Amino acid sequence: MARIYLDHAATTPPDPRVLEAMWPFYTTYWGNPSSIYLEGQEARRALDAARKLAADLLGATPKEIVFTSGGTESDNAAIRGAAHAQRALGRGAHLVTTRIEHHAVLHTVEQLEREGFSATYLPVDADGTVDLAALEAAITAETTVVSVMAANNEVGTLQPIAEAARIVRARNPKTVIHTDAVQAAGSVDITPSALGVDLLSLAGHKLYGPKGVGLLYIKNRTPWQPMFLGGSQEKERRAGTENVAGVVGMATAMKLAWDERDARNAHAAALRDRLLFELPERIPDTVITGPTDPAGRLANNFSCCFRNVEGESVLLALDMADIAASSGSACTTGALEPSHVLTAMGIDSDLAHASLRLTVGASNTGADIDRVLETLPAIVARLRALAGPG
Repeated sequence: MARIYLDHAATTPPDPRVLEAMWPFYTTYWGNPSSIYLEGQEARRALDAARKLAADLLGATPKEIVFTSGGTESDNAAIRGAAHAQRALGRGAHLVTTRIEHHAVLHTVEQLEREGFSATYLPVDADGTVDLAALEAAITAETTVVSVMAANNEVGTLQPIAEAARIVRARNPKTVIHTDAVQAAGSVDITPSALGVDLLSLAGHKLYGPKGVGLLYIKNRTPWQPMFLGGSQEKERRAGTENVAGVVGMATAMKLAWDERDARNAHAAALRDRLLFELPERIPDTVITGPTDPAGRLANNFSCCFRNVEGESVLLALDMADIAASSGSACTTGALEPSHVLTAMGIDSDLAHASLRLTVGASNTGADIDRVLETLPAIVARLRALAGPG
């Protein structure tokens, strides 16, 4: 029986077209793009072309694009770089983010608090949507950086980034606004100018591209300081020899995702909606997490909790049935604490421990969903029986 992969929010299989674009930069054009001789200049041309392509897709200029090692570095660099640059300008040391951000953002803000910054963590409602009234109240003359994710990686909630940006600008025009768009890229419009943001983070492997490469958009004239030192690469904003093959792969993956977005979303939503509407009918005491309105969440994201079941046991049973799934963020797999996203949404600890995330992708079929709908109810029923009355 073929395995079914339903964890595309964690990572995506590289598109063959992306691998084809990358291969020459491992075999033929492998030079260091900082070198002046032929091999280096061939790599430089590919790097420049990929930068321009990524910039064009984001409605930006090439000089606003910095390539990184992935979404985590992009988030760290965005927030730390802007926070320290703003403080150096005497604009304050207050940061604002939400309680449901990826840990790449939350842990960065927490570290900055240990370095003398102050921070406000905004609440969210039961769907995981940020409280805009709380955002407005949090912005002061000392607020230097606001970071709100475009879409949540666990429950798929789409955030009102453009509206949030307008609120921040009205309260303090000098505040730098960042959005972690790692999960949203390829599914919704993340054009920085449309969102009203100064900084935006992306990762290649969420777009059917390679791991180990990401992107940070930095709007022209945004106060920002580099995190990596030691070389003049990326216009002295990110030292280190560029990952040319990875950058080419990411830019190619972005182009494919942008071109095919509507078709991909339609395919994913059709599969996701079967889970959203049919699974609760087949499994009693299923609690949908995130928006119940499909329009309020990413097209490929289904998430829920099962009462009186341990989530890890469900995942292990699914894996034995050749179905790959997760309980939320892949970055926290193995953690004993319940999801910070679910607890921020008001879900109690016991129920949060019984979470399941199924995220569909391009290769999934209706037959895959049929198997999940046939297999998962029996798994949950068996585990509940073993657990006894609850």
